[in-house]
Amino acid sequence: MDRKMANRKLIRLSQLKNKLATENLEEIDWVTFGVIVKKVTPQSANNGRTFSIWRLNDLRNLNECVSLFLFGEVHKEHWKTDQGTV
Repeated sequence: MDRKMANRKLIRLSQLKNKLATENLEEIDWVTFGVIVKKVTPQSANNGRTFSIWRLNDLRNLNECVSLFLFGEVHKEHWKTDQGTV
């Protein structure tokens, strides 16, 4: 993990909204971690393609969640991932 995190900045999910407003994250090599705290049953888009929605949290501030939409190959590969997975 030390090797993977070398020269990267950790931004907690609960800090992400504030960091996006105050920093130019496109110029920083950053990483975040989240726990799947809620999964919505896969949905169908207007074009007929199926997608998933996950609610992610860093378990530091349970009021601050990030919604992650999974489409295409990402949805196909990960839609069965269990709630509680990091």
